[in-house]
Amino acid sequence: LGRMKPVIVVHGGAGRIFKEREEGSRAGVVRAALRGYGILKQRGSALDAVEEAVRSMEDDPHFNAGCGSVLNEKGEVEMDAIIMDGKNLDSGAVSAVKCVANPIKLARLVMEKTKHMLLTDRGAHLFAQAMGIPETSGEKLITERSRERWKKNLEPDSNPEEFQKDLGTVGAVAIDSEGNVACATSTGGLSNKLIGRVGDTACIGSGGYADNNSGATSTTGHGESIMKVVLARLILYHMEQGMSPEMAADAALDYMKTRVGGLGGVIVVNNSGEWAARFSTKQMSWATVKDDQLHYGIYAGEKHTKPVDEALASESGGF
Repeated sequence: LGRMKPVIVVHGGAGRIFKEREEGSRAGVVRAALRGYGILKQRGSALDAVEEAVRSMEDDPHFNAGCGSVLNEKGEVEMDAIIMDGKNLDSGAVSAVKCVANPIKLARLVMEKTKHMLLTDRGAHLFAQAMGIPETSGEKLITERSRERWKKNLEPDSNPEEFQKDLGTVGAVAIDSEGNVACATSTGGLSNKLIGRVGDTACIGSGGYADNNSGATSTTGHGESIMKVVLARLILYHMEQGMSPEMAADAALDYMKTRVGGLGGVIVVNNSGEWAARFSTKQMSWATVKDDQLHYGIYAGEKHTKPVDEALASESGGF
């Protein structure tokens, strides 16, 4: 038992990360990767690891998920999330949920406690109540920054598209010591989106996909474009054809760009533990841990490496 070396990869969203938010984004993905890896090191499941990593980023106001989510046209937070188990292709998702601190936890419950895969809006809310998940006031999830951006986008000469480049969906993929893979993705969606808009995140095969036969992936970027090419499943298809995670990710992102003009980013792990973090946007915050080495970056070609022990030591003292 324990043939596989566990690996976790996380992303904090593809797009444009403003200078003053870089440090926070970097620290946030590193913290999430270390938390997920901690679970894997203790022989925990890939499923638990990706859920914990995503929960950590939902609780971090730097990211567009959970607390810190962007606001819809009416100034409310509506969130989407998905989780998937590569062992049996079980998945759970929620869309357009309000007043829940951790949509990824709710998605996991949908997977494990219902016969369904996706619950939306009011139904998801009722299910959360039935599961005893405490209600968080919508106000608690709204940051000053999200509200300011929402106001800016309401101005007659504003261009919400411009701001939507700074997306910040969060996600994680992992393989555990048993060789099981899993993925998780969570988002607040697009700023000033129509009420009830659901993007790629909650859609299986678009926002994420996990299959022990090939691997797992989580995506971020322009949701409508991702849905058009079913990006997550497309990457796994390329890996099934024999491509490495990096080649598969680049091929799929390239196709999305040429075919529908969409930009995004992906994290991938295959069933032998090779990983990739690739993006066609200017930036994507990402971090991974493998063989007790932490790697992380934001810009294309940027990759910092440090031993996990050292990272954990500085984790308590910040970066």
